Amino acid sequence: MNADGKSDRPIVPVKSPNKADGAAAEAMEGRGRTKGSLLECNTLRTQGRDGVHSALERVRQVAKEDKKQRFTALLHHVYDVERLRSAFSAIRRDAAAGVDGETWRHYQQSLEENLQDLSLRLKRGAYRARPVRRVFIPKGGGGQRPLGVPVLEDKIVQRAVIEVLNAIYEEDFLGFSYGFRRKRSPHQALDALTVGITTKKVSWVLDADLRSFFDTLKHVWLVQFIEHRVADKRIVRLIHKWLAAGVLEDGKRIQSEVGTVQGGSVSPLLANIYLHYVFDLWVQRWRQKQARGDVIMVRFADDFVVGFQHRVEAERFLHKLRERFAYFGLELHPEKTRLIEFGRFARPNRETRGDRGAPDSFNFLGFTHSCGKTR
Repeated sequence: MNADGKSDRPIVPVKSPNKADGAAAEAMEGRGRTKGSLLECNTLRTQGRDGVHSALERVRQVAKEDKKQRFTALLHHVYDVERLRSAFSAIRRDAAAGVDGETWRHYQQSLEENLQDLSLRLKRGAYRARPVRRVFIPKGGGGQRPLGVPVLEDKIVQRAVIEVLNAIYEEDFLGFSYGFRRKRSPHQALDALTVGITTKKVSWVLDADLRSFFDTLKHVWLVQFIEHRVADKRIVRLIHKWLAAGVLEDGKRIQSEVGTVQGGSVSPLLANIYLHYVFDLWVQRWRQKQARGDVIMVRFADDFVVGFQHRVEAERFLHKLRERFAYFGLELHPEKTRLIEFGRFARPNRETRGDRGAPDSFNFLGFTHSCGKTR
C-alpha cells in the first residue's frame, strides 16, 4: 500500500542469513512470485490433533510458495476444538480476569462444554468480543503504562487466531524483524545489530522509536493490510471486533478508531503486520533501489535501528521515513530518534576531521551501544 492509497507490492524477499539461531548480518535478496499450481486454500480441513498441525502446515506451505495468495477459508482452523483447547492450556492459570470475572480455573471445571459452546458460537458468527479491562503498571522511567486485560474467551480465540495467522505471516515477515516472533529474542536482535555494524561499512546510525505506536496505528489501514493475505471475511470481522470492543476504565467504555490495546494476545501480531507493510517492505525496497552504500536494519516491535555508510543517504532516508509514517498515522518520537556518527569507522573519521571526543552512543533494547563495546 503506497502513499497514493494504491496497492504497493514490492518484490518479496526470501529469508536472509540473519536467522534466529545464528548471528549472521542481515542481508536480504529479492525474488518473484512462484509459478505453477498451488493447493487450494479452501480445501484445507482439520481432523483430530494430527489434522490440526498438518492443515496449518499446508497453509504455511501455500503462503511460502505464493506471496500473493489470499486465503479464503481460515475460520474452521480457529474454531477447531483441539486448537481452542491448546490455546486455553497456554493461558497462565493465575492470569487476571477480564470484565466478566471469568477465571482460568473456573472455566476449566466445565472445559469441554465451554469449548464446544465457544466453537459453535464462532462457527455461526454468534461470538462477541468484550471490552478490555484497563489497568496501569509503573514504567521504568516513571509514570504509568496502560495495559489491557481481555476476558478469558477472548484470550482463547485470540491465541487460536494467532496460531493460524502465524502460519501465513511467518513466511512473509522479513529477517530483520525480531519482536514478538517465535524462536526470536531481543538478544538475537542485538547479535544481528552487532554483526551488521562490525561487518558492513556502517558509519552512521539512526536510532529510532515510534511515539505511542500501539495507541496510534489506524484500524482502517490495519484491516487493509490484513486483507492483502486474508480473504476470509470472518477472520477479518473477528479482528475488527477486538479492535472495536474498546476498553473499560472506571466503569466507562472507551472506543476509538486508532490503536490496539497492549496486553491482548493478538496485539503484538497486529503491530508486526502494520509495521511489516508500513516500514519493513518500504525500507527493504529503499535499500535495494535508492541506497548506494551499505545499509543494515534491525527492528524489535516499534524500536528499530538503521545503519548507513553515507550520511547524506541517512538524512535522505530519515526525511522520507517521517513522511511515510505521517501518511499512516505514525510519528517518530522526537526525543528518542537520533542520527549519530557510529561504527568502526566513526573514530578514525572524526580524527581525520579534527573532531575531538568519542563518537556518541545509543540505547537499544535496554543496552547501551558505544563504538567498540555494548553494555
